[in-house]
Amino acid sequence: MAIIGKLIKAGIDLSAKLQSTEENPQELQENQLRELLSKAKDTAFGKYHGFEEILNSDDLVKNFQKEVPIFKYEQMHAQWWSKQERFPDITWPGKPDFFARSSGTTGKSSKRIPITKEFLATMKSVGTSQLNALHEFDFPETLFESEILMLSSSANLEKNNQGFEEGEISGINVSNFPDWYDIFYRPGKEIAAISDWDERVDAIAEQAPEWNIGAIAGIPSWVLLMLKRIIEKHQLKHIHEIWPNFQVYASGGVAFETYREDFDAICGKPITVLDTYLASEGFIAYTAMPGTMNMKLALNHGYFFEFIPFDKRGVDETGELLSDPLVLGIGEVETGQEYVLLLSSCAGAWRYVIGDVIRFESMDPPQIKITGRTKFFLNVVGSQLSEEKMDKAILELAEKHDSTFNEYMVAAIKNEAGEYIHQWILVSEIQANGLAEELDELLKAANKNYGVARSKALKDIQVQVISKEQYTDFLGTTNKKGGQTKTPKVMKEEKMKSLLEFIAQA
Repeated sequence: MAIIGKLIKAGIDLSAKLQSTEENPQELQENQLRELLSKAKDTAFGKYHGFEEILNSDDLVKNFQKEVPIFKYEQMHAQWWSKQERFPDITWPGKPDFFARSSGTTGKSSKRIPITKEFLATMKSVGTSQLNALHEFDFPETLFESEILMLSSSANLEKNNQGFEEGEISGINVSNFPDWYDIFYRPGKEIAAISDWDERVDAIAEQAPEWNIGAIAGIPSWVLLMLKRIIEKHQLKHIHEIWPNFQVYASGGVAFETYREDFDAICGKPITVLDTYLASEGFIAYTAMPGTMNMKLALNHGYFFEFIPFDKRGVDETGELLSDPLVLGIGEVETGQEYVLLLSSCAGAWRYVIGDVIRFESMDPPQIKITGRTKFFLNVVGSQLSEEKMDKAILELAEKHDSTFNEYMVAAIKNEAGEYIHQWILVSEIQANGLAEELDELLKAANKNYGVARSKALKDIQVQVISKEQYTDFLGTTNKKGGQTKTPKVMKEEKMKSLLEFIAQA
């Protein structure tokens, strides 16, 4: 493996040096849109919305935005995607080979996102760009001599009666790995195909001593559980006792900061944490520079992006899109401003609302940070709490108690008097005494609108603390236990009451 590691590192360094200077982001994006429209102009969607005329117009982007409405999942699925199981050429040429069941945290049921061969190629293309970006980090050759552990959802896909295969996007990606990936990919397709989460992790823990892991990729909460399972099984002080070359962790799915201390605690030496924005709808961005968790937007990989300001120009007070929001292109956005992201892609998504809120941290190159979900905007009574502000308060509370709160859930619910309160559930091992008052003060300091709400319609804040075991058991009852499940931070009242009932019964 040593000679392979040297060759891989040399190849990455050479590729980085040979890369030409990137074009203007606005030109890159217009070229992506033109290519997407050209390929889809003869589909039912393309004919209905006049893609041919848009391509021949003087202002491609402006006419695209004029002729094609903004779609949420429910609209896109009902009007177009649901027809793709029976008919070809609906929103993209041919039929999709797969449907990705979204493992997201919002909505009552899983979304089914079409996955085409071209789309899978874009995922690999962005992954290659991320690999080439490792040149900037100057990692030692030992990293490239080792293996990568990807904690995906199950690669055992389900076949429906129309001949399509379904699963979560990470499982679809793993199932499409070429055989030569077995040289460095762990846990391997056989273990990855185990459907039961606990059985899969037990199999990983059993095989762990035989592997030389240099990098791990996956959602923090589940990766952390897996690493703790390995440490416990083999009676280790830290994970580096078994994997001394473990140097890189590629996080994704949720904000990493609430997990940082717990990762530090199970490592024997520092690791480099990279962020990735990999959703069922695409591999959208990745950390490309050392010293930051900001992510470079994938502007030249088969995606066209649009941005709606996450303020009164684009959304109402509950975070819902306005009927006619301001929509901006990559050449019109500003650093420091939050935006709702729209995506058009070669999976047949058109002006599609992913549901994420991002903020531009730089424009040369365009780098972003995910600040939350539109549905994680807690504003039932004017509190205006974004996920980022809630994360900040939780981190400060954890620091104050010299502890950690990896996961938390919150909902605005009505008490017996019919008044709104915020019900918080924190996942930790400390006692709940006094936490409500402390968290209340931290939130007031983080957001003046919250303080105003607390003096008026928001009558109280209540906090319960549950263990990690209780939390994962609850996810098991909702079929949300697995390597790609994201933490549902802001819950609907009904969901929170179900969780409170589960805690009471436990």
